[in-house]
Amino acid sequence: MRFMLMIKATGYSEAGVEPGREYTEARQTYRQELAQAGVLLAAEELRPSSSGVRITYSSRGGEPSVLAGPFPSDTTLMAEYALIEVQSEDEALSWALRMPVPAGLGEYEIELRRLKKPADALREPRIRAMEADLQDQLDMFQKMFQPPGRT
Repeated sequence: MRFMLMIKATGYSEAGVEPGREYTEARQTYRQELAQAGVLLAAEELRPSSSGVRITYSSRGGEPSVLAGPFPSDTTLMAEYALIEVQSEDEALSWALRMPVPAGLGEYEIELRRLKKPADALREPRIRAMEADLQDQLDMFQKMFQPPGRT
């Protein structure tokens, strides 16, 4: 099961305030632990919303509205994320609870959500490559044994 840990933005993260060396080292150690456990798929920090763009589509249709940041610092903004693959929701929650939080920089919120499983993403890349190779071979044989005059 794949889960996303979404770390919500704060006024400090939106202002570009670095949380300090101790937190930065703790976050790096946490990511290394995730990687060593074989559950980390991706982890990135986002720039403040001042460098972002928000595109809004009206329920009535028409052209989208494009608004350049910064955006109000509320619970809709993310500061960073981690994407993990684990065996259960309990395991995902355990990892989320181990995530370090910066001291002295206000309230800190992590949202944990399970990702939907697209059917194609469940197959291993090796299997998809073998299927593509087999399809190429089938196409070649069909061309070889096609009656004359047909293309």
